[in-house]
Amino acid sequence: MTKEINLIAVAEKFTHQGQVVAIQSLGNGNINETFLVTLNSAKLQHFVLQRINTQVFRQPELVMQNMRIVTDHVSDRLKGSPVNRPWEFPRVLSTQDSQDLWLDENGRCWRAISFVENTQCFDTLEDSYRAAEVGYALGMFHHLISDLPPTTLADTLPGFHITPLYLQQYEDILAKTHLHLSPEVNYCLQFVSDSTSFVDILETAIGKGKLPLRLIHGDPKINNVLFDRATHKAVSLIDLDTVKPGLIHYDIGDCVRSGCNPLGEETQYWEEVYFNTQICQLILQGYLAVAQGFLTENDYTYIYDAIRLITFELGLRFFTDYLAGNIYFKVKYPEHNLARALVQFKLTESIESQESTIRQIIQDFR
Repeated sequence: MTKEINLIAVAEKFTHQGQVVAIQSLGNGNINETFLVTLNSAKLQHFVLQRINTQVFRQPELVMQNMRIVTDHVSDRLKGSPVNRPWEFPRVLSTQDSQDLWLDENGRCWRAISFVENTQCFDTLEDSYRAAEVGYALGMFHHLISDLPPTTLADTLPGFHITPLYLQQYEDILAKTHLHLSPEVNYCLQFVSDSTSFVDILETAIGKGKLPLRLIHGDPKINNVLFDRATHKAVSLIDLDTVKPGLIHYDIGDCVRSGCNPLGEETQYWEEVYFNTQICQLILQGYLAVAQGFLTENDYTYIYDAIRLITFELGLRFFTDYLAGNIYFKVKYPEHNLARALVQFKLTESIESQESTIRQIIQDFR
């Protein structure tokens, strides 16, 4: 029988000074459970406590190894050549016996990360300044890890962002699922059926040597960018679980996808979802202000394809999880993943209808 979690007792495993005075839920992530721990210490007021979802991250020790390598590298790099504005990287906090992870008596896996004080994040981008800052945040992240060889990190999520594999999973689950048809389910079935021709475009480019593997964040959606409450500038990109070798196009596509939907990912008004090309231009402008130095001509060529593909891919993953009984993403009600899929497919539709505009935006930056 699984015992109830005593969060204070768990947090105390990572507490080196002061006492735990409060714990509250933090954020709205789809995978891990996240809490903010408050201490009565002047030196460290807060830290982030997380229970790692080991159904998703089956080798949590490799996740932490990757985080250590990346955070140590960036820390050294920032000391050696500081950037021209404040930038803070989350740090891994050890247990009292110097471990990165702590297993409770039920085998649940816990870790702690530093909390970036006096910051906030947003689920939608409501002004042009914020959009450019989100792009800057991803560009700064890529810049700071661009000299770290991709082979340095373990691939903690094999198949992550490999769209043809997600399509295969979808087809396998669809073949053994008894469908409850509705207009929404029919829309998703038809959309996937109509979209299979472009799912291998990025993997084909890798195979032909047109795009190199680099280190990526893996999940740079806009609410993982932290903004300083006083200056309103982006000061951190958090949630480093998915840092691994991959294509920077996965990151660019995901960042733009999440930023250019003014209604947000959780909207119930999926039929009104659209892709805002002005925000797209600003995100790319902010990104390229930092990242231009390491992009190749081929990198530019595939940016539109990445924006379209990663948006479709997330919709496909949500829809597949809905068909499978909601086993991957956390949900608040049975049709939650179906609702999320509808949003992403509608966004993909809007991206496709504005292809020439988006390609022109990219061309103007070359």
